[in-house]
Amino acid sequence: MFHGIPVSGGIGGGAANKPELYEEVKLYKNAREREKYDNMAELFAVVKTLQALEKAYIQDCVTPNEYTAFCSRLLVQYKAAFKQVQGSDVGSIDDFCRKYRLDCPLAMERIKEDRPITIKDDMGNLNRCIADIVSLFITVMDKLRLEIRAMDEIQPDLRELMETMNRMSNMPPDSEAKEKVSLWLTTLSSMSASDELDDSQVRQMLFDLESAYNAFNRFLHSS
Repeated sequence: MFHGIPVSGGIGGGAANKPELYEEVKLYKNAREREKYDNMAELFAVVKTLQALEKAYIQDCVTPNEYTAFCSRLLVQYKAAFKQVQGSDVGSIDDFCRKYRLDCPLAMERIKEDRPITIKDDMGNLNRCIADIVSLFITVMDKLRLEIRAMDEIQPDLRELMETMNRMSNMPPDSEAKEKVSLWLTTLSSMSASDELDDSQVRQMLFDLESAYNAFNRFLHSS
């Protein structure tokens, strides 16, 4: 019936003869461009995660305490990620969302208010304490990772962390989080202001603070 009509190789027939069409397309040409795209991917992921957390809280899938801790950490991570991206191409988070078609209205509201929805203006609010504790844990650990190790640069944040945990009346005085922070406060108090932690102390302190932070999250989950 179709005699004399040449048989086509199909839609993909031409591609089979062009192996270059199967080559990986790279977004970057050098290390600097690769870092740029990595930073944008991190910011994109943080905003999407914050949007998902907001939805989970609305649907009552996480407790208020857990939500406050997770949201506070994401807001800290957002600030760090946005600093890496902000420039001539991206002047604001709104510019970033428009450019990459990121539709996350709940996350944007949290970012603009710069606090979890559970935190009111009352500074004595329990949720404010939780948010401050999370922020201080991250601040101290970030300083250590950035090789900021002088006693007078670490001790004030650590002392504030301890004082904020003590304001949480429902947190046991013998909790693992308090004990580990207290031990390092004692260590730092025995040092001069210009003294610095050595490599071994920094590594141990990071390990102890990570353990303390995880213990704090377990406490929130159980309370």
